[in-house]
Amino acid sequence: MNYHEIGLTEIFLAACLVFVNGLISFVLNLGLGKSLLIASIRTIVQLSLIGIILKWIFSMNEFWVVLLWVTLMMVIAAQAAKNRLSWSYTGIFYDTFISVFVPAWFVVIVGIELILNIQPWYSPQYLIPMAGMIIGNILTAISLVLNNLLSQLTSQRERVDSLLALGATPWEAFREQAAQAVKTGMMPTINSMTVVGLVSLPGMMTGQVLAGQDPEQAIRYQIVIMFFLAVGTGLSCVLLVYMVFKRLFDANGTFLFNRLIMTNKKRK
Repeated sequence: MNYHEIGLTEIFLAACLVFVNGLISFVLNLGLGKSLLIASIRTIVQLSLIGIILKWIFSMNEFWVVLLWVTLMMVIAAQAAKNRLSWSYTGIFYDTFISVFVPAWFVVIVGIELILNIQPWYSPQYLIPMAGMIIGNILTAISLVLNNLLSQLTSQRERVDSLLALGATPWEAFREQAAQAVKTGMMPTINSMTVVGLVSLPGMMTGQVLAGQDPEQAIRYQIVIMFFLAVGTGLSCVLLVYMVFKRLFDANGTFLFNRLIMTNKKRK
């Protein structure tokens, strides 16, 4: 099977298809034309720049360059996770970064070194795409966890305080909201695993097949990646919930509601 290279002509023709959405927006007066144009331009510019950077990283094949790039990806994900929340608190960036950094590196190192046995383990061809998928999945999960958990704690403040007043431990007062938040964060990954191959063909598997890889091997890689994503998501959700708990409850069992800050999005 030959790999079909995509040129500027193919990109232009694909971009023309986006005008269908623009036409829909115009006919229905949705006001999305400008957003679609900006999003399309950003897609081209950002991915083109990333392509140049990755080509340089692949040619360097240096340990420190790969780790620096993956860490930068984690920083961006941690920042993005907290940007659109209705409620926040001091130290939230640290919590989101740790919730991305620790589970992602754990899954990447175990997956590459012990399961896939890639040598060297920092090979950018494997580490960067795998880390990107794991970090992206974790980003979605922790965003859902934070939004759900902080919203619950603010709306159920009286219930939490009442449980504490009746002698419940901080964790007993917090556990129900924590469980719901973790469930919310993990549900997209579980749903994806449930229908993978039936409703959707994952990007990694599709890319390998288009590149001429044996479909059976592509499927096996995708199965392994799906399990990596599930583990990373679960660890990140639990870790973030624990860190929020430590932020908002002190050693005396007091719910520190005053630490929660209403964001500009909530004020609007």
